[in-house]
Amino acid sequence: QVQLVESGGGLVQAGGSLRLSCAANGRTFSSYCMGWFRQAPGKEREFVVGISGSGDITYYIDSVKGPFTISKDNAKNTVYLQMNSLKSEDTAVYYCAASTFSTHTVVRGAGLYDYWGQGTQVTVSS
Repeated sequence: QVQLVESGGGLVQAGGSLRLSCAANGRTFSSYCMGWFRQAPGKEREFVVGISGSGDITYYIDSVKGPFTISKDNAKNTVYLQMNSLKSEDTAVYYCAASTFSTHTVVRGAGLYDYWGQGTQVTVSS
């Protein structure tokens, strides 16, 4: 069983930055594809960005390309999401997730992720 714990959410003004962290237990962290999802009020949970187990492949949705950066430190069993130039539409609960589907690719479907964190609130004020 893998446990994921997110941190780093909060309230920030538009144009500001936040860095989310997701710490995982387990010995096979380097084999997991890691993803960040978000869910805004009244909307479905959406995939935002993912990184392969090896850390060499990433995938971003178009709306966050450039401002957001995902990284993975396998030595620390931690994945990060650096969010810059935040907009009000980025307001959501952000979830970290781990997938055992593949080590060498990024999966985007929520159903392909096996483990989920509890979520961390990100609120961007305009």
